[in-house]
Amino acid sequence: MSGYIYGYARVSTQHQDLNRQLDLLAEQNCNEILTEKMTGTKSNRPELNRLKDKLRPGDTVVESFSRLGRSTKDLIDLVTYFEEQDVKLVSLKENFDTTTPQGRLMMTVFQAFSQFERDLIVERTKEGLQSARGRIGGRPRVNKRDIERAVKLYESKAYSGKEITEMTGISKATLYRYIKSKKK
Repeated sequence: MSGYIYGYARVSTQHQDLNRQLDLLAEQNCNEILTEKMTGTKSNRPELNRLKDKLRPGDTVVESFSRLGRSTKDLIDLVTYFEEQDVKLVSLKENFDTTTPQGRLMMTVFQAFSQFERDLIVERTKEGLQSARGRIGGRPRVNKRDIERAVKLYESKAYSGKEITEMTGISKATLYRYIKSKKK
């Protein structure tokens, strides 16, 4: 292998332990191992960004796909980025190497599933918009008479906020928002 070998390890919380991942990466003779303790759902992961900045053609990243990507699409985007940089990606846990014929085949399958998922989302969105029959999304408007009644009940000081919301059907947040706007 020519180039530098980078390892990347991540756990989702500060309480989790990186030791298992670090042991696996140490066996791969990594020149440098970058670690992160943060949820994979965050798009801005500083150590992953640092790794991407360090990479040069011919380098290798050793990792586990489950630790690398936030979603199938995110993983595919990262693999594509590595390919464009002429960087090899090896996933120890999944026994996967993007430079082998099997690895390229699997990436093609992942990309197909990712595109399928995007197409389904678009289709469901269109179906939802059609079934809305002209209605606009969001919460339904609160009846003005219910708000006026709720504010009068509140001003009477005879009822609690909970009782007022039960009698009128509006939420406490809506009640207090209208009371606050009335004071201004």
